[in-house]
Amino acid sequence: MHKVIIIGSGCAGLTAAVYAARADLRPLVLDGYEPGGQLALTTEVENFPGFTEGILGPDLIERTRKQAQRFGAEFASGAVSEVDLSERPFRITAGKEKYVTETLIIASGASARMLGIESEKLLLGHGVSTCATCDGAFFRNREIVVVGGGDTAMEEATFLTRFASRVTLLHRRDEFRASKIMLERARANDKIVFKTPYVIDEVENVAKNSVDSVTVRHMKTNKLEKIPTEGVFVAIGHDPNTKVFKGKIDMDADGYIITNHGPKTSVTGVFAAGDVQDRHYRQAVTAAGSGCMAAIEAERFLAECSG
Repeated sequence: MHKVIIIGSGCAGLTAAVYAARADLRPLVLDGYEPGGQLALTTEVENFPGFTEGILGPDLIERTRKQAQRFGAEFASGAVSEVDLSERPFRITAGKEKYVTETLIIASGASARMLGIESEKLLLGHGVSTCATCDGAFFRNREIVVVGGGDTAMEEATFLTRFASRVTLLHRRDEFRASKIMLERARANDKIVFKTPYVIDEVENVAKNSVDSVTVRHMKTNKLEKIPTEGVFVAIGHDPNTKVFKGKIDMDADGYIITNHGPKTSVTGVFAAGDVQDRHYRQAVTAAGSGCMAAIEAERFLAECSG
């Protein structure tokens, strides 16, 4: 029997582990599908407080992991395949192992939707990004490409004009899903060039471990064209990692866990933190903050149950 199990080992899960471990709850952290979360796929992190020179994403994750272990947190690998939240204690299956816990913190994150190109995956963190707020400053006075047609793409393209000399916005259709005001704002920005209907066929240059161009294909004529660029921002949305919880906890239409009064969910004793419940900010520091809140609420809940 565990007092606290934390699903996910990104910024939210690890911060929850630090706080829960310092409260002598000996939390068990299940690494999940993407150990370390999206920070494990990030190169330089310059906006996390306390690191004046910046820090590599994997290094930040490793430091926080060791910090949690120092206070007594335990870790186990394996993705969660089944949960029973119908009664306490909760039952969790991960890999071949089964676990029982008095409280649960869900910090399984959200995965950015990708284009599905091998070169895109190989250059992720080396010119390919899924977060303009995180990486925009690295592309000062450079030409970059943003892919997408919704509000996120318009918002990120507009934000990136603060740094880039030119932003080419690629979309596979001539019509956009973006709201009228977001689309008009992007169209009014003279640094943004719209290019439709196009898709990216290839991101170059894997051999140099950096981006220097993309090959795009016209959706109607199949004509190929090369666009020089030093950065590719994929802005086609995120998918919360919540499939295993479907029908067992309240979620919105897109699968994000609904929380209230901080990290509390619709199931008493179950808390959610980080990108799994935050569709707006998706920053390392906000994930860490919500992980802290989840651990504190779990500690209070356990104290009330025993008291």
